[in-house]
Amino acid sequence: MKKRESVRHIMATNPVVLHLNDGLGEAEKLFKEHRVRHLPVVSGSKIVGILSMTDLARISFVDSYDPHDFTIDTSVYSLFTLEQIMVRNPKSIPDTTTIKEVGKIFLNAEFHALPVVDKHNNLQGIVTTTDLIQYLVEMY
Repeated sequence: MKKRESVRHIMATNPVVLHLNDGLGEAEKLFKEHRVRHLPVVSGSKIVGILSMTDLARISFVDSYDPHDFTIDTSVYSLFTLEQIMVRNPKSIPDTTTIKEVGKIFLNAEFHALPVVDKHNNLQGIVTTTDLIQYLVEMY
């Protein structure tokens, strides 16, 4: 295991994103279509927020919670905007962060995804706890 290996090795590049003016229906569609649990929210190429499947489920009565096949009462979508539901200005990390540093962040965090940005805060990718666990499993 390389001690100084960059997060670039395990992050998802070209992540599926939401744009600030997208609706919650679009978010649900992307979650299901791409089988992801976190969507960075961008304005242009700058990260401005992040939405998790759990955030979307919290605003509605969820009939059943299966990460890839959940049913939400979509009538609530007209009551909220993406900006109201997303986590604004999420913690993000530079693409030079090491995998070890990512692990330390997740150990002390209550979130499971980190947007990866360049020095201009442009989204480069996303890394999740699942990416980290998969990396560790492959190492052993």
